[in-house]
Amino acid sequence: MKIKYFLYTLLIIGFGAFITYRIIENTTGNSKDKDQKKAAMVVSGIVVQPQTFDNNLSLSGSIEANEQVEIRSEVSGIVESINFQEGSNVGKGQLLFKVNDTELRAQLSQANTKESLASENERRAKLLLQKEAISQEEYDVARAEHASTRAQSQLIKAQIAKTAVRAPFSGRIGLRSISVGTYITPTISVANLVNIGKLKITFSIPEKYATQVTNNTTIRFTVGGSTKTYTAKIYAIEPTVEIATRTLQVRAIALNKDGKLLPGTFANVELPLDVIKDAIVVPSQAVIPVQNGKKVFISDMGKAKEVMVESATRTDASLLILSGLKAGDTVITSGIMSLKNDASVKVTVAKK
Repeated sequence: MKIKYFLYTLLIIGFGAFITYRIIENTTGNSKDKDQKKAAMVVSGIVVQPQTFDNNLSLSGSIEANEQVEIRSEVSGIVESINFQEGSNVGKGQLLFKVNDTELRAQLSQANTKESLASENERRAKLLLQKEAISQEEYDVARAEHASTRAQSQLIKAQIAKTAVRAPFSGRIGLRSISVGTYITPTISVANLVNIGKLKITFSIPEKYATQVTNNTTIRFTVGGSTKTYTAKIYAIEPTVEIATRTLQVRAIALNKDGKLLPGTFANVELPLDVIKDAIVVPSQAVIPVQNGKKVFISDMGKAKEVMVESATRTDASLLILSGLKAGDTVITSGIMSLKNDASVKVTVAKK
């Protein structure tokens, strides 16, 4: 019996020791977790310092021809000759194509005959009026007839002139849609004539920058597929802000001497605005967009502090801050997506 009680005693002691061990382990584990939670998060940051900021606005624009027109015939008829090469440069006033005018010239000959007869009738009526052989009314009828026939002759001459279609300005002509012998009407587009010696760059800016844009401002722009930077000069600004988009349309003109810029392509425009002294600028990755605006985290006494900011111009790597930050603030630039307000942080300040 004593052995039996002894074994029971050992079992009870062993079971109690096991429970004590588990309690100690759990207590130690919880302490470790708490210590880990209290451990400061290592992040990177910068100390905000005032600096001069070249306020450049990055925008998207479109390139348009300085002058562009569809070449059409004002009269109907058979195309007699084509006097341009597709894709070639043409000069202002150069004959592009000719519509047959045989019928119109026959009508002009007939109209000239009627005009001569009416002119002679008017001359005779004038002599008779001077001799009081006819009334003033009869003379007026003869004079009106002469004027009518003269106008008819001039109308036919104008129609004949329209059979010779000439370039309204110098430029490059595109692909033609007619051949010699085609019956052409005013609804048929023959080709496009484009002046690409100069090009227009049209873009829109937010209304808050409207007062900072003036004529004769030089802008820079690039196009897809090229690393070359081109320049243009603003020459026209829309007088009103577009209500739907709250933007102001601006147009600049650029020289295209080498002909490498093509109308219809997109342009990445860099518009210079006012140079700001003592500006507060932070890296773009430090700013978090939120529902009510934008926020950043700063380090305050070893704690992360959430600060709402108001921003303006964004560049490729930085953002201009208008309010919310001051010189000397330490802005956190890494790990911001996992930060919470009042979280412990250890900041490694980046050197400039």
